[in-house]
Amino acid sequence: QVQLVESGGGLVQAGGSLRLSCVCSGRSGRTFSSFSMGWFRQAPGKEREFVIAISWSGGSTYYADSVKGRFTISRDNAENTVYLQMNRLKTEDTAVYYCAATRAAFGLVSGEYLYWGQGTQVTVSS
Repeated sequence: QVQLVESGGGLVQAGGSLRLSCVCSGRSGRTFSSFSMGWFRQAPGKEREFVIAISWSGGSTYYADSVKGRFTISRDNAENTVYLQMNRLKTEDTAVYYCAATRAAFGLVSGEYLYWGQGTQVTVSS
């Protein structure tokens, strides 16, 4: 079974930075490198939305227009971890951020993802 655990969320002022981590553990941690990984977010009263994704090898990345130039995704397959570096944060980035795993080549919609973490809260104050 795949277990994803996010960390790194918190309260930050607008313009600041945060780095989220997502560790894949459990028996399937050994197959982390076979998953493409994504980050989604859900703000209060809104639908969950795609933020960013990275292919299994790390060779391809995909960004929502709203985060281009500010957010970066990376992965360390040796550590079974995917990272989301968030810079120049805006108040509209406030949301619960979820890490997810898919066996597809990449996934831009939540339905393509099989496994999800419990989420980590990011709050950006003005």
